[in-house]
Amino acid sequence: MSGLYIPAGSPDGSRTTHAENLLAPNPSPMTLDGTNTWIIGDRDTIVIDPGPDDEGHLRRVADHLAGRRVSWILLTHGHHDHSGGARRFAELVGAPVRALDPKHRLGDEGLGDGDVVTAGDVEVRVYGTPGHSFDSLCFWLPQDEAMLTGDTVLGRGTTVIAPDGDLADYLRSLDRLRAMAGELGVAALLPGHGPVLADPIGVLDGYIAHRRERLDQIRAALRQGAKTPRQIVEIVYSDVDTSLWPAAEMSVRAQLDYLDYLERL
Repeated sequence: MSGLYIPAGSPDGSRTTHAENLLAPNPSPMTLDGTNTWIIGDRDTIVIDPGPDDEGHLRRVADHLAGRRVSWILLTHGHHDHSGGARRFAELVGAPVRALDPKHRLGDEGLGDGDVVTAGDVEVRVYGTPGHSFDSLCFWLPQDEAMLTGDTVLGRGTTVIAPDGDLADYLRSLDRLRAMAGELGVAALLPGHGPVLADPIGVLDGYIAHRRERLDQIRAALRQGAKTPRQIVEIVYSDVDTSLWPAAEMSVRAQLDYLDYLERL
């Protein structure tokens, strides 16, 4: 891959040869620096994850694209920080919205595993990667050897399994991405939050190992007598800022569901 640019500090302006990030102004412990809105292509473009319903951000992206055509708006998944501004952005640029979940679509075409979306001389290949949410997708940009990962892999930290997600699905998705990283020669991960990741195999190996380690820690907490997700959080996530404990509790619930699933096999 050529043309990888990762600015110091904020991921705003990060880019590869055919992809550029414009950062939404919605930083938080859950969204890191904010939501990454990715612009793919040159004269004909694809916009991935317009972000929240923030008029200033949506107009900034639209103004940045002045003189260029937006062929498609794609969503990595339907969570509000990625999709909330999609309808308004579609009005600004006159493009349809494609997503796995029909309720987020604007236009006649959906989006799912195996689809190929083109704009001008670039193409994006769609891979189903459920887990963080039921409708999570990743997008492969072969010309740049780059994988856009939404919330499946973040630029910093690890992903929370949301209430509409599933840990068993997520682990399968991580295994799939890890296999593709080797088979396709993925050179960079372009996440939905945080900076570009230039070591895809190392990052994915770390994600998989972290999930297995957390499951072992939860098993140990249960053996110590923890009865509720909150009690498990207090043991397993004792070194994590308490402002993040609600998110940790979501992940614990997903991990307990997964352990129940394993016992039923």
